[in-house]
Amino acid sequence: MLETTGSPATLKYLDGRYDVIVPGSYVVCAVSGRKIPLDALRYWNVERQEAYATPQIALQQYQKYRKNR
Repeated sequence: MLETTGSPATLKYLDGRYDVIVPGSYVVCAVSGRKIPLDALRYWNVERQEAYATPQIALQQYQKYRKNR
């Protein structure tokens, strides 16, 4: 079930997985501000510790940060 009620979780984003630091039902997309249920979370950046709601947003951020390096 895609649950976005309750409180936000705090996660530590790792390669291919994440650790839950503070339990909750969702995280917030770093770009759109959209709530992402933990069971739907698929895209994040380990270096920046950011979650992304869609693959398009993840690609946009990747290209943005790659260009600024």
